Amino acid sequence: MACRGCCCCGFGLLNEDNARFLMLALLIILYLLCGAAVFSALEQPKEKQAKERWMHRFEHFSQKHNLSRKELENFLRFYEEANVAGIRVDATRPRWDFTGALYFVATVVSTIGFGMTTPTTMGGKIFLIFYGLIGCAATILFFNLFLERLITLLAVVLKSCYEHQRRRKAILPHGGQHSHGATSGPEAQGDSLAGWKPSVYYVMLILCLAAVLVSCCASAMYSAVEDWSYFDSLYFCFVAFSTIGFGDMVSGQRQVYEYQAAYCLGNFLFILAGVCCIYSLFNVISIVIKQVLNWILRWLVPPRCGHTCHPGVGLGPRRNAVGPHRTYPRHNISIETDAVNDSEEMDGRRMSGEMISMRDFLAANKVNLAIMQKQLSETANGHPRQSGSCSRHNGFSEGVGALAIMNNRLAETSVDR
Repeated sequence: MACRGCCCCGFGLLNEDNARFLMLALLIILYLLCGAAVFSALEQPKEKQAKERWMHRFEHFSQKHNLSRKELENFLRFYEEANVAGIRVDATRPRWDFTGALYFVATVVSTIGFGMTTPTTMGGKIFLIFYGLIGCAATILFFNLFLERLITLLAVVLKSCYEHQRRRKAILPHGGQHSHGATSGPEAQGDSLAGWKPSVYYVMLILCLAAVLVSCCASAMYSAVEDWSYFDSLYFCFVAFSTIGFGDMVSGQRQVYEYQAAYCLGNFLFILAGVCCIYSLFNVISIVIKQVLNWILRWLVPPRCGHTCHPGVGLGPRRNAVGPHRTYPRHNISIETDAVNDSEEMDGRRMSGEMISMRDFLAANKVNLAIMQKQLSETANGHPRQSGSCSRHNGFSEGVGALAIMNNRLAETSVDR
């Protein structure tokens, strides 16, 4: 009986990357709808109460001072214009002196963008476009480099703890006596830990604890200096560290502080450390979300459909992926087979939640380098690569080099379709 378009076969028409992308898009839309419903239920009653209270005060003030509604509205519009320029009822520090401008550019390049200070001149707006383009790109590069070094440091620490735990188990086994027959020593330790990688879940837990610690310490400082409640300080820390930057609460806006120099330094260091920790945590959480999406796709699309489907339909494992009971014979070992097995090990480690080293990444690309060398040699000698029993002479296989390889891939794709 032929398949009549079941759900799993519908997903099977996509490859794994496209199916994951589609699933993530659907989940994000559902997440947005749920968030909108929750915030609407929580915040809309307070908004209505504030609007009714404001209208009552507006009418009371206009009647008390014998002002027409239009005159009072015009005066409030003038105050809104002054508010945009940085004029407040309470005394605040200057917005566009050197320190104020330094605080502004820091919020620009960090992508926080509180919004309490914005350029109003045409020259300032044009300069901000080019300044932010380069500054934001450089800051994102800095965050990525920071994440690499942070994960390297965590990997060294976790590996040291793992080595210490293995030594303790080797010296004191479950019986409480030293095992003389067991192989020990630096050689055995090095062989057993050669391919060890820290779990992404341990890295996520450590980054989460670091972000919580930085946020708690920063909240204690803000609640003491800014006279905010501790919960409001935690809220500000998350909004600032995650670079959301609503601008409803902004630190360091008073004109005078008791220990102003020390507070400015502490504010800068806490925001820098918090942004780095939260940015790193977001990247690691994205890896976990990708693993959850893989699990959902394997749950939605079983390995075998109950109907009679066309061959090749279904979300099977990715190329070189490692299954739970999948073995690979290693006959005729060459650079290509060795690279394939290395790529399989790397993909299996990625699916198990472990970090990937640069050595594994380079090993996984050996096969690509070998295929490129083979295609370059065949193209240069005038022997284009055959596919099946007939060659593909369709105008795509001309040329030598990386462009020829890309054209051959395009030709294969167009003919296969």
